[in-house]
Amino acid sequence: MRISAAWMTLAIIALGFVSAAAAPASVTVKLNAQNGSGENGSATLTDTMGGITVVISLSGAPSSAQPAHVHDGTCGDLKGVAYALKDVVNGSSTTVLQGTTVAALTAKPYAINVHESASNLGKYVACGDVTASSSM
Repeated sequence: MRISAAWMTLAIIALGFVSAAAAPASVTVKLNAQNGSGENGSATLTDTMGGITVVISLSGAPSSAQPAHVHDGTCGDLKGVAYALKDVVNGSSTTVLQGTTVAALTAKPYAINVHESASNLGKYVACGDVTASSSM
């Protein structure tokens, strides 16, 4: 049985569409320093099986633990905590959020916020709005 070149081309195109659809969605959020902290960086959100991996990288951050959260709202108008993230230590944090997707987080206003310390949650040191067009 011979497969024609046209059928082979269609099969390759179809596989390309399946691969593109299965590719993980990812967005990078620019985290801007707040309150004179000098802490700038990014948070990369990537779809994984069953959730999202959130990787925060900040320059100028202290070695002490700094709480981080995904908040409802925007950096200009933060609301309550939607998702807790692992503390940023030495400028780095990686968290897996179960049961959500990048598409869900970019569908409504959310912001990633880093606090100075657990004892001073009211002082924000870095923040970035999560949007579908987020980029560095």
